[in-house]
Amino acid sequence: MSKRLFAAIALPDEVREHLVMALREIHARDQNQLRFTDPDNWHITCAFYGETAQDPSELLAHLAAASQGPMSLELAGAGSFSGSNLWIGVGGDTARLRKFMAGCVLDPEEAKRQRAHLIVARAHRRLADPWLLGDLTHALSVYRGPTWVVSEVGLYESHLGQGRSGGPRYELVGEVRL
Repeated sequence: MSKRLFAAIALPDEVREHLVMALREIHARDQNQLRFTDPDNWHITCAFYGETAQDPSELLAHLAAASQGPMSLELAGAGSFSGSNLWIGVGGDTARLRKFMAGCVLDPEEAKRQRAHLIVARAHRRLADPWLLGDLTHALSVYRGPTWVVSEVGLYESHLGQGRSGGPRYELVGEVRL
């Protein structure tokens, strides 16, 4: 039986709350042009395995082998993918994070396309204000969240449509200490 799996770094509560506060005014002024993602689901994806029948214990062993040890990270800056996703970037020990993420993927070609980020909102199909994502990216480019030490990575199963407001629900399958 296949499962939709991904490896991710979870955010500590204080990091999540700091970003929630930073986005509060943007969220209030949005006028329903964006669908904000559920803060309880926020994470930094290290590798997406998709629908796979692979044994989770094998993927956990793969993650353990990729370990670079604990690393210090912070959420920093912002950007937009394809004019449809608003994301917050990652700062801190990014060289080690990149190396770790490259070791997490199963396809080396995928490692070339990886960029550490956290999706916070998705645009509805038609934006009333076509400049909105550019303006928000510019405004959030100076964002810096609190620093935290990442000491584990989780393997999660994604259950599409089972979360709040029809979003995904993520279930922790296992964790690996870094």
